[in-house]
Amino acid sequence: MKTLMIYGAAGYTGSMVAEHARAAGLSIIVAGRSEAPLSELATKLGLPSRVFPADDPIAIAAALDGVDVLLNCAGPFMRTAEPMMRAAIAAGVHYLDVAAELDSYLLAEKLDADARTAGVMLLPGSGGSVAMLGSLASHAVPRIAQPRTIRIALRVTGSMSRGSAMSAAKNVMTETLVRRDGLLQSRGSSETRPFDFGLGEVDCFPLTLPDLITIGRSTGAPNVETFVRVSGDAFPEGDLTALPAGPDAQQRDASRYQAAVEVTGADGAVARSILDTVNGYSFTALAAAEAARRVLAGEVCPGFQTPAGLFGAGFAETIADTAIIDLPS
Repeated sequence: MKTLMIYGAAGYTGSMVAEHARAAGLSIIVAGRSEAPLSELATKLGLPSRVFPADDPIAIAAALDGVDVLLNCAGPFMRTAEPMMRAAIAAGVHYLDVAAELDSYLLAEKLDADARTAGVMLLPGSGGSVAMLGSLASHAVPRIAQPRTIRIALRVTGSMSRGSAMSAAKNVMTETLVRRDGLLQSRGSSETRPFDFGLGEVDCFPLTLPDLITIGRSTGAPNVETFVRVSGDAFPEGDLTALPAGPDAQQRDASRYQAAVEVTGADGAVARSILDTVNGYSFTALAAAEAARRVLAGEVCPGFQTPAGLFGAGFAETIADTAIIDLPS
């Protein structure tokens, strides 16, 4: 049986991923930077563990001995993605993560040729909003003959985990980007746009999301714009280190996520679809574990891949009770 290593397994998201992966019967090694919490998790789940730093490609490559797939759940990914990706390429191990940071995807593009040469797949965003929005966009695109522009919005509800909040604070981009004619360009940050998530239109503000890269890559649409609607305590302020690890199961169940997409064709035709799913943290853990299972089973294509491009537009709908609904044209 092929083996999955989950790095950052003792963290909030990583521990949920480990539990789902174990329930799926996968062969797992849990790994991380800190021995005490990792040892506690390994004992709880009855799994082997390895402790090593996240910033040393040589140490990481050595620790990947006997591993077939590496799933990185340790943020901030601006610090962990590059050494992990480079070590995975050197070790011949397929790389997955749950990053929501643009830099990870720019890096995957940069390392695409090296990964292909090594026969290694780079699949950042195997869980989370990238898998959600990618599936939604790929579902809607075939409804338009010549898709030119994709505008997509994510409705974020509930509270943010401590790790996500700290990672987001370190990755705040002063520049708001859009994909125009296949290139990332600056856009105004105050140009809100209404989207209907199923209960009437609400204004959403533009935000630089990695989907600018992944949706363009998986659909071929030259123009992509990304937006967010935030409610609850999604972006907390103050001392982020004092936050709880993350929302508990009851809080997650009370805060579902939605997304909406508009695909415009060369002739002006517009297709709209909406997605409704479980809380983002629940979705991320389930989707990442499922992506890892499928990669271990042989669903692999060397180089930089996206979840929707690799697994198909229906990937998100295999996770929990996710549903995509087409709206009238």
